[in-house]
Amino acid sequence: MNPPKTDARRHHDPELRGFASDNYAGAHPEVMAALAVANGGHQVAYGEDAYTENLQGIIRSHFGPTAEAFPVFNGTGANVVALQAVTDRWGAVICAESAHINVDEGGAPERMGGLKLLTVPTPDGKLTPELIDRQAWGWEDEHRAMPQVVSITQSTELGTLYTPEEIRAICEHAHAHGMKVHLDGSRIANAAASLNVPMRTFTNAVGVDILSLGGTKNGALFGEAVVVINQDAVRRMKHLRKLSMQLASKMRFVSVQLEALLAKDLWLRNARHANEMAQRLAEGVRAVHGVEILYPVQSNGIFAQLPHDVSERLQKRFRFYFWDEAAGVVRWMCGFDTTEEDVDAFLAALKEEMAR
Repeated sequence: MNPPKTDARRHHDPELRGFASDNYAGAHPEVMAALAVANGGHQVAYGEDAYTENLQGIIRSHFGPTAEAFPVFNGTGANVVALQAVTDRWGAVICAESAHINVDEGGAPERMGGLKLLTVPTPDGKLTPELIDRQAWGWEDEHRAMPQVVSITQSTELGTLYTPEEIRAICEHAHAHGMKVHLDGSRIANAAASLNVPMRTFTNAVGVDILSLGGTKNGALFGEAVVVINQDAVRRMKHLRKLSMQLASKMRFVSVQLEALLAKDLWLRNARHANEMAQRLAEGVRAVHGVEILYPVQSNGIFAQLPHDVSERLQKRFRFYFWDEAAGVVRWMCGFDTTEEDVDAFLAALKEEMAR
């Protein structure tokens, strides 16, 4: 059977890959195949389709019998909807200063969600009960936004990981203060692959109430989901999703992508490969004199410090971002499609530029 014709033309080199973001990668071929499977005919719009219904069973297999998935368009939308669902109008969210919701979402939690973020500096991107207590106070003070949620990220914005025991301690501490726990899981698959445990081990099994489930960074074309684990913790999720402009009319095309990733082990295969490529890159970087890796490489990201002029020259050969340009800190990310040849070529270029 001949492929369908299209007037669209390729406008990029499909063999070109860099280390800027796992969002740069295309969609995994198995995900693209799933979209074709879901195409054709009519399905009820706005989530009442067969694919979204089937997704619920898959989500429960990963996150327990009370879990319910609400597919959304993107990660920022997932975070804003999830946090709104577990806060009052006067509520606030405690998070790490480096958290994505604080530094990379354009103020969406505050402007669109109406939430106050109470941030805490951390050495490694991770909160602890002691760090949470820096902001967990003043519940009866009407002059202060009320702390109602603790939001953690797994894996963190600095590529580090919480152990299941660390998340359990956070959940127990937050719940003892009457607060809920949200987990930003845009790279949750990378965390599970690195820890070598099921996702449930550090979510529903340890007390997480609600999470943002990532798909795009792990092989999806678009789409994430809010997963409600504790049904007693949320209110009117369906209404919040619509109000927040995150209700897809043709939701089957979001749900089938998550099915392709989660029904068996594609999510894990993709994440393991990305993590392995990051380890290969880190091993090579450690052998380059004058380049320092700043945090433990526990998922698919590397944060390094090197001379600013070297980074600028290297960026002309491979795409990547400065993390803290003033300090000369850069971030290198690996994706499900990063190859050993990509890593080795980058390392060779890094050595060349460092030697100039």
